[in-house]
Amino acid sequence: MNSKKIKKYLLISFSAVLFFVSVLAIHIYWINRPKAADANTIALARIDIKQPIDQEDAATISNWLYQQKAVDHVLVNPKTSIVVFSFYPIESNADKIVSNFKSALPYKAERFIPTEKQLQSGCPIAKTSMTYKIYTYFKNL
Repeated sequence: MNSKKIKKYLLISFSAVLFFVSVLAIHIYWINRPKAADANTIALARIDIKQPIDQEDAATISNWLYQQKAVDHVLVNPKTSIVVFSFYPIESNADKIVSNFKSALPYKAERFIPTEKQLQSGCPIAKTSMTYKIYTYFKNL
């Protein structure tokens, strides 16, 4: 092959790689940018029950939460005394639901809110992935 063809192939290859990296970076930014909650947004919240509960208590808690406005799905683990529920934040908020829970039911409960350190260590694989590194690069621009 002569050098003109090699240069041409290298230029085309470099341009294609540059194009796909740009598309990937734009995609990562677009997906991870902050968005305001809308009617389709679902959030999760956790309630820690500060006393042992059994299956009957779990059913009572689950039924009560399902009756609340904006609650979509409820999971109650009687072994760990943890309640996790999903809700529509545009219709209600977790603090209000937990406050009503504490006043309506006879359980010692507290909403679990992760610390900043816990939030930072959320997904250990994400921090080492190339996608995360590209995202952080563009986020910090």
